[in-house]
Order: sequence, then structure tokens, then C-alpha cells
Amino acid sequence: MTAHDSAIRPSTIAVKSGTVLAALGVVSFSLSFPATVWSLDGFGPWTSTGLRGLLAAAVAALALTLGRVPVPARRHWPGLLVVAGGCVLGFPLLTTLALQVSSTAHTAVVIGLLPLATASFAALRSGARPSRTFWCAALAGAAVVIAFVLQQSGGSLSLADLYLAGALLVCAAGYAEGGRLARQMPGWQVIAWGVLAAAPVLAVISAVALAAEPVHLTVRALTGLAYIAAVSQFGGFVLWYRGMAAIGVPKASQLQLAQPLLTLGWAVLLLGETPAAAAPLAAVGVLACIAVTQRARS
Repeated sequence: MTAHDSAIRPSTIAVKSGTVLAALGVVSFSLSFPATVWSLDGFGPWTSTGLRGLLAAAVAALALTLGRVPVPARRHWPGLLVVAGGCVLGFPLLTTLALQVSSTAHTAVVIGLLPLATASFAALRSGARPSRTFWCAALAGAAVVIAFVLQQSGGSLSLADLYLAGALLVCAAGYAEGGRLARQMPGWQVIAWGVLAAAPVLAVISAVALAAEPVHLTVRALTGLAYIAAVSQFGGFVLWYRGMAAIGVPKASQLQLAQPLLTLGWAVLLLGETPAAAAPLAAVGVLACIAVTQRARS
């Protein structure tokens, strides 16, 4: 083995492991919408959002305490607040509201735009400059999603689509900031401090929502809430941010193009939904862009 080979091999292994971690994060997130629908079986949208965040904050606080992790430096807190606002508050609430007035399949396909939004925020925030091929493939995936939305809604945007548009913007900002911070601190600490930063707001939301929204405790609702709290709001992000730190925000974000297709499968298996014929076609079309974006060199 030459010195050159030994220098390349660790880098290759890191990229491969980062891709695996990011992919596992995507699989975790693909179950989030079906689990959210389950939680709505017994909780209102505001209650579900508040409780999932508070439960995740409890897990995060325990992990940080056991790990004796010091409080992040002051320079990290602006980014952590973006993570809190986008990934802990904004995205969960807006997508939960959307799922009340739209199907899981429709919501999943629209969220296929998230990789493009994330890559755009990353380029603006960190100065990343993906290649032209990368952008062409990402835009092609976005065009498929937009065509699907317009076809499903008769050429206009629905209330659910407006919720999802807001969710895309705030989550993309949170993903991009989280991926940047994960290069400076362990990924699990990024989301842990993010959910703790949002905890005071989540506590207020939970208290008000529990008084205003009816609660019906069922096994389905509690299972859904447990998943979106422990996995969607914390565990999945640990994998996701570690993967982003290893392979870069733009490339990792494009792996999420597979999420709509995965979520469609879960919607059929777990919720008994029958997606419109255009939904799987749109998801497959978006998925086809992954091969191009993953081969495009930044």
C-alpha cells in the first residue's frame, strides 16, 4: 500500500459511512408523517407538536447530562436557534397542520422539494458551490414535485400546500445550519441543544394546547407520539447531522429525495391510504434525480 492509497482510504471510508448515516436518517424521517397521523388520532396538532418537542427535550437533557457536555460557545447559539425554530418548532407544526387537511401521500411528495431548498440555503450560508450538473438534477426533481402539486390541485395551491411551503423554508434553514454546526460539534449535540433551546416555547404551546384541544389516549396515538418525539425529533437527527457533516450538506440533502417514495410505502402499509396514480410516478421521478446529484462533484 502506498502513502497515497493510505491517505485516500480513510477519506473514502468516511464518505461511505457518512452516506450510510444520512440514508438511515432519511429512513427514520420517512416514517414521521405516518407517525404524526397516528398521533393526531388522540392529540390536536398543537398538542402533538408541543409534546413531541418536550419529550425530545427530556431525552436530550438526559443525554447531555450523562455525557457531561458543556454549554456551547456563544458563537454557536445563533445557528442553534435556527435549528430550534426550523426543525423543532416550525416544520413539525406546519406539517402537522398540513396533514389535517391533506393526505400523507400528497404531503410526502411536496416535501420532496426539501433537498433543493436545503442545498440553496447551504450555498447562501456557507458558500458551498455545487456543480451545474448538481443544480440541474436538483431543479429537475423540484419541477416534478411542482407539476404534481398543480396537477393534484387543479392548477392552484391548497391550504396544505401553503403550510408545506412554509415548512420547507424553515426546515431547509434548520438543516443547513445544523449541517454546518455538525462540522464543529458532534451532530447529536446540535439537535440536543436545539430542542432544549425550543423547550420554553414548547412548554407554553403544550400548556395552552392541552387546555384547548381534546385528548383521547389510544395505543395508536401514544405510539405515534413516542416515535415522532424519540426518533423524528431526536434520534433521526443524530444520524442525519453526522452524515451531513461527513459528506456535505448539498449531497446529503439530495438523499432525502428518496423520502417521498419511502413515505408513500409506509402510508399504504400503516395507514391504508390509496395514493393517486400520479403520486408514486412523481416520487419515482424525483428519486431518479438522486443518482445524478450523488455523482455530481461539488
